[in-house]
Amino acid sequence: MKIATILGARPQFIKAWSTSRALRAAGLDEVIIHTGQHYDESLSGRFFTELGLPTPRHHLGIGSGSHGRQTGRMLEQIETVLIAERPDWVLVFGDTNSTLAGALAAVKLHLPVAHIEAGLRSHSRAMPEEINRITTDHISDLLLCPCPAAVTQLAKEGITRGVHEVGDVMQDALLHFVARARAESSVLSSLNLAAGTYYVATLHRAELTDNPVRLRALLEALGDLDLPVVLPLHPRTRSRLGGENPVFGSLRIVEPLGYLDMLQLVASSARVLTDSGGLQKEAYWLGRPCVTLRAETEWVETVASGWNQLANDSPALIRAALKTPLPSTHPALYGTGDAAIRIASLLSAGRT
Repeated sequence: MKIATILGARPQFIKAWSTSRALRAAGLDEVIIHTGQHYDESLSGRFFTELGLPTPRHHLGIGSGSHGRQTGRMLEQIETVLIAERPDWVLVFGDTNSTLAGALAAVKLHLPVAHIEAGLRSHSRAMPEEINRITTDHISDLLLCPCPAAVTQLAKEGITRGVHEVGDVMQDALLHFVARARAESSVLSSLNLAAGTYYVATLHRAELTDNPVRLRALLEALGDLDLPVVLPLHPRTRSRLGGENPVFGSLRIVEPLGYLDMLQLVASSARVLTDSGGLQKEAYWLGRPCVTLRAETEWVETVASGWNQLANDSPALIRAALKTPLPSTHPALYGTGDAAIRIASLLSAGRT
């Protein structure tokens, strides 16, 4: 059986490590198609090397561009590859333009689609990611949900066939790599940091980075907090700042980090401030309180648990969230670390 895995963005590389490993163990033939959505070495090649991911059989090199241009170019080239490869399943992850293009190309060729992280909703149609995930869910044959709420959401939208709660493949990867990160990463010494004396932040979503006034106001707010904030700067955000590292109080802007260094940096931080869905989960699993720099999140369980608070880009809400006491409980969320094995089993059985 042949599985075509379509990926293109940094979080998808982490997810693909888990699924690729499980697919190989199940004796399945995997064809990795890298769209090139994230083409910067710090967001792509470095991750493949560090994680030991199989080399993509097809690298499309799409690069950046407007949503329409980027998605259209992906759709055209993915279709060509799928016609040549004729996989039994097309596997897509999450909510990026690579996700949508891969699912659309597959369904138009009458190839079954399996969607990892199905059923998640922020309920904000202003987010391009929300449109991507909704559309992908409604054209997928196998909907692989990380949590019960995602299953319930799909049922509300009339989707019940092919729906399975499997857990989160990012947790699979974190559980495997966290010990190695603690043993091998030298990020704290290289940045001259002590555990618990700093915050970690990430910023990359268009609604924050594409408004220069809003972006600079948020960076100034981060630089004015009670502890230094370490910000590994996403290439998108850097370009919005003119390609330089301007000074914002005690904000420490650093280059993008590899997976192991980022795990260690987060695990040793006082708190995390982010607009990333993946980092909200990683902070939770590592026992670090999170402040989400958005008005909503698809990972609602982390908010309900008290370990994640929504602050949007409001300096007052951010400061208030940082003063909130830690919750007394830390419930298990998003599976038990065997999501990829469950997914490989479903694909092997051809189950919908």
